[in-house]
Amino acid sequence: METRVKLSVVVLTMGNRPAELERAVKSALNQKYVDVEVVLVGNGADVPGSWPENVKVVRLPENVGIPAGRNRGVEASSGELILFLDDDGWYESPELGARLRDRFTEDPSLGIVSFRVRDPEGGPGERRHVPRLRAGDPLRSSEVTTFLGGACAMRRAVFDAAAGLPEDFFYAHEETDLAWQALNAGYRIVYDAESVMFHPAVAPTRHEMFYRLNARNRVWLARRNLPWPLLFVYLGVWVAMTVARERKPASLRPWFSGFLEGWRKPAGRRRPISWRTAWRMTRLGRPPVI
Repeated sequence: METRVKLSVVVLTMGNRPAELERAVKSALNQKYVDVEVVLVGNGADVPGSWPENVKVVRLPENVGIPAGRNRGVEASSGELILFLDDDGWYESPELGARLRDRFTEDPSLGIVSFRVRDPEGGPGERRHVPRLRAGDPLRSSEVTTFLGGACAMRRAVFDAAAGLPEDFFYAHEETDLAWQALNAGYRIVYDAESVMFHPAVAPTRHEMFYRLNARNRVWLARRNLPWPLLFVYLGVWVAMTVARERKPASLRPWFSGFLEGWRKPAGRRRPISWRTAWRMTRLGRPPVI
């Protein structure tokens, strides 16, 4: 007898990709052997199109950012499993939902599944889409310590335990904030190479605010989640890595501006992970210092 599990697919859109949005929604509604609802969140934009009954539309009067927009979508949803899907992404297989249902049902400790992202043009994919340090083989599944925000599934209980996504982040590192709290609550996060989402290959640096928010939110992430000794090591490592990687003043200036902003402005509620969780992350190959 199949376990009945409802999936809520939250799709955030700014209304500027109607054809891609329709494709994304269709790929969610085409899932077999599971109950599916789609929640479309118009983030500061109207949501074009006419949608079936199992598609809810949430219209926000302004762009509140990715984490707040997704939080509003979850609030309007009712499924036991929550999936976040970018409006220009889509699911390859109509049996993905059934696979996720089975994985979560069989393993009560499983909190989050991060999908493999494939380039529809046949490219090799991006290393940053594999949420671990050893990212060279995207076909290898493994337990990890974070996940892809737009290509994932999680238990509603995990989302609630983490108090949702940190809304002040607006963009960047919000999924890692949730992931660390999920790990601290005892849940497992898995990168599943057999759970696939298609998404065009795009560079995150296309966003004008990338460097500033990336740095600010990394400071906030550490201030919110890490014990004080780890906090300073973590941020020191990232300062050194950023200087070594970027080198160009045009990139480093906004990055250090954001870094200072992360110290000047409130980071939100502080809930440091335990040393036991930090050790668990270390054993998984991603100590919370990098």
